[in-house]
Parts: sequence; structure tokens; C-alpha cells
Amino acid sequence: MNTAGVRRTLVAIGLAAALLASWPVPAFPQAKRGGVLTFALYQEPETLNPYIATQTASFEVNVFTIEGLLGVGPDGEYFPLLAKEVPSRQNGGVSGDGKTITYHFKDGLKWSDGQPVTCDDVRFTWQAIVDPKSGASGTTGYRDIETVDCPSPSTVVVRYKTFYAPFLSRFDAIMPRHAAGDPAEMPRWAYNRKPVGTGPFTMLEWVSGDHITFIPNRYYREAGKPYLSAVIIRITPSREVGKQLIKTGEIDVLWDLVESDVPELQPAAGVKISSAPSSFAERLVLNLADPTLDGPPLDQVEKNPHPILGDPRVREAIELGINKQEIIDKLLFGLATIGTNELHIGWARCATKPSEYDPARARQLLEQAGWKPGSDGIRVAQGARYAKDGTRLRLKLQTTTGNKLREQAEQLLIDYMKQIGLEFYIENVPSPVLFGSWASGAFRKHGHFDVVLYTTNPDVDPQSQVEGYFASWSSPTAANSGAGFNYARWGNKTADENINLAKNSPDINARKKAYCAVMGEIVKDRPHIYLYDRSSIHAYRDRMQGWVTNVWDRLGWNAEDWSLR
Repeated sequence: MNTAGVRRTLVAIGLAAALLASWPVPAFPQAKRGGVLTFALYQEPETLNPYIATQTASFEVNVFTIEGLLGVGPDGEYFPLLAKEVPSRQNGGVSGDGKTITYHFKDGLKWSDGQPVTCDDVRFTWQAIVDPKSGASGTTGYRDIETVDCPSPSTVVVRYKTFYAPFLSRFDAIMPRHAAGDPAEMPRWAYNRKPVGTGPFTMLEWVSGDHITFIPNRYYREAGKPYLSAVIIRITPSREVGKQLIKTGEIDVLWDLVESDVPELQPAAGVKISSAPSSFAERLVLNLADPTLDGPPLDQVEKNPHPILGDPRVREAIELGINKQEIIDKLLFGLATIGTNELHIGWARCATKPSEYDPARARQLLEQAGWKPGSDGIRVAQGARYAKDGTRLRLKLQTTTGNKLREQAEQLLIDYMKQIGLEFYIENVPSPVLFGSWASGAFRKHGHFDVVLYTTNPDVDPQSQVEGYFASWSSPTAANSGAGFNYARWGNKTADENINLAKNSPDINARKKAYCAVMGEIVKDRPHIYLYDRSSIHAYRDRMQGWVTNVWDRLGWNAEDWSLR
């Protein structure tokens, strides 16, 4: 953010403050706490719509204004946000058969534009998600709903077709009918750029490539909150730039550090580090479909597999050829753990054995798969299962620009693969390009890639993540307007059966067993190859007050309590 940008933003904040002072409801708190907090983000969101967005950065921004019925606290337990209480059988919120869930709103809820929050907004949110033309990134759990009924404006009754075990995890973001639009036009809503919400802040401006500014929501339900006068999301070109800015005190919060950053920042005067084990896992996502096809459904994938990655022996060879411990030791100061599966933390944790580093076995597998060494050491197809003879064993590896750690990891991966006769070449892209929506033509959604490298994670209830990434019906296609995250386009009958079992079982132990069966199939079939498990690491200046680490939610989950001294 340049000097002129800072000046323009502060003038805008001043004008907003003057306007707020004339409003009849509390705006800026009268307490001594306050100030303008600057939050550095090295990825710019493509959209802030919670049901189109697939970037982590999008949710780190929209958390300041968009809320749901319930939240998840640092202890992994649900707590009421817009709802008065967490539904249960004891309080009458859950029916005897578990298929009807009733929520009651807190009194007097309003959107940031002053309109009342009603049950119809929840119903609209559901209708928008399941509309076949909406472009919603994931519909897990929502298509299991039969109706959303509104016996009164403040009462929401969600009726499921069958018992849906993780019902508390749905409606974690509510959208206003009056400020959105036609669900079939959701990718083009003005709301996506400037959402109307119920959170402690509301957006003042978004200057692309520079900053996003939030000011207090005058209709926020907690009197006297938020404490801050404004939050400025500063878009930086890289994590490295952010580290320099927090050392000098030009920013107050730095998002998404990695283990290797900790030794550098720990001695910095005035800087505090927040670090906790998290559900994040860095992995390679392998495309099992022919990358020239556009969003192929599973039946097409079976007929048109990826000419190289369609063979499971090649996928196994890739994993055996990666020295995961060396990546951790060289790039992460030995502070991370080897990745094994999607569920390595939380109540559904599954213990699976780390893969071995065995380049000799990897070369043997490639030989068996019909890939013979070429004159320069890179293998070529001679009797390979899907590739034409003479095809070079060459794959495109992609991740986000502005991430030094991933760029370093890519160089190690290139070296590891060269040792087994496979050539990786790099074509990195900005975050909005990699993590973009179906409507934007993002290549990950449409299946135009070989291998991508990034981090993702399950929530406290992993159903949405496991079903979204690994169920056969979750592959993004034109028919479903790009819904789902099964970018590998992996189909596995055993996994599908266990995903449904976990979804419909009221027994938490049975659910865990089913999830672990899915993890076993993933480990065996390798649609994803897990490199290392990540901690949730952020930095903030010691003048910031109210910080609470919560690995189950976004960094700004309790921003209404933040202040600067």
C-alpha cells in the first residue's frame, strides 16, 4: 500500500467516522481502546462470496463481515453466533429422529445496511447454494436438505431428507436475499465484491492490488463493539515482504507464516508469534483425467485417463521418489511432521503409516509401467498403459506465486523426480488464478493441469472436506456448474460407501471408522500425495490486544474484541 493509498484510506476512514458519529446507534466505541489495525495478506481474493470462494485468503477477509448461525471456538466446540443457542435434543432444537433442526435468532439482528435478519435469508442462502446454475463451489450437506421452513421471521426449521450427522456445520455463512440477487447469476453479484453482513465490520472500499478497508458495522449486535476504528487488509506481493513490514511496525498482523519463519521473527522487537498444530496439510494434487478435457465427469475420466498419472504405478513412484523428511529438515527447520493423510488432528484423526523414501523402488515401478530411460535420463513411454510410445515422462508442477517456501519445495521436487527419470517443469500463477471459481475459468476447477501444490484442511467436522475432495460425485463439471473439490477426479467405490456411512451415522465412533477407511483408500490410490502437516502460524505486534488463537476458524474470528494500545 503506497503513501498516497494510505493517505486516501485514512481520509476515507475519517469521513466514515464523522458519518458514524451522527448515527443514533453506537459506532466507534467510547472506551479508550481503538485504533486502525493493518493486516497483511500476500494473496488477493478473487471473490468474498462464501459459497463461490475457494481461496483461503477469501475467507480470511470475509470473516470480518460475514457470519453464520454457529461458530467454532478454540476448543473445537460449536457456540451460537446469530442463533440464540446450539440446537440439541435437550433444548428442543433437534427432533427425535435427528432430521429436523430448529434455530432461533438472537433478538434484533440487522444486516450492516440496517435491514432485519430473517429466516428467509437462511432459506435464500440454501436456495442459492443448491441452484444448479449458481456456481456454488460445494453443496455438501445442503443438497441433503428437503426444506427450510420459516414459522416466524426469527425461527429457522431445517428439514433433512435423511439424518445428516454434521448438521451443525452447515449455514456457517448467511447471505441476505435483499442484497444479493438471482441465484442463477451468483458469480456476477455485486455482493461478491462488497458483501452485506452481520459481523463486527462492514467494507468501506476495495482497491484491487492494494488494500481492502473495513469500518465498524453500526448495526452490530454487541453494544460498544468492535473496539477498532478500522481494519485495513493490505495486499502484499509476498510473505517475505510481509515479514519486513511487521518487523518495522508498518503492519500489525501478518497472516500465514511457515515453520521456517519462526526463528527469523522470534527475536524481532515488538513481534509476537501465534503457533498451534492445525488440520492444514501441504500436498500434491494429481490429476487422474486427461488434462485436455474440460471438466470431465467420472465416466469420461475412466475412458480418458491422464496419459501419465492415470497409471497408479506412476503415482506410487512419484511418492516413493520424494524425500519428505529432507523437505522438512531443509526448508522447515525440522519443525513440521511428515504428512500421511487428510485427517491428522481432531476427533476423526486417522493413523496411517508415512510413505517411505525409496527411489530405487520408484525406478523399478516406472520400468514396470513401460517408462524407459531416455538419452538424457528422462524416461519415455515404451508400452506404457495410457501414453503413446515416445511420450516424454514430463509433468507440469504449479503452485501460487509469492510463496518462497513452495518455490523452494518445487526445486527439491524437481531434483527428486530427475533422480527417478521424471521431469517436473514449473508454471506458477497468482493465487486467484489457481484457486479461482468455475465461472472464472480457473484451470484447477476445469481440470487443465497435471500436478498442483498447495495446502487445504478439514473443519472440526471433516465431512464437507472429505466428501468435497474425495467423493466421486464431487468432481467439478459443467453439469453441476463446477461444484465440488475433487480436482483429482478420483473415483473409488469403497471411499464413496464410507463417505456416505460417515455422513448418515449418528455414532461418532462409526463415523471415525468410516473416515479412516476413506483415508486408507487415498493412501493406497494417491489422488493426493501428502508432504507435511502444517501448524497455524501468524505474527502480530505486541501493541495488539484481544488476540485468541483458534485453529478451527479464521484469524479474525473474534475481531470484535481486537484493539490497539
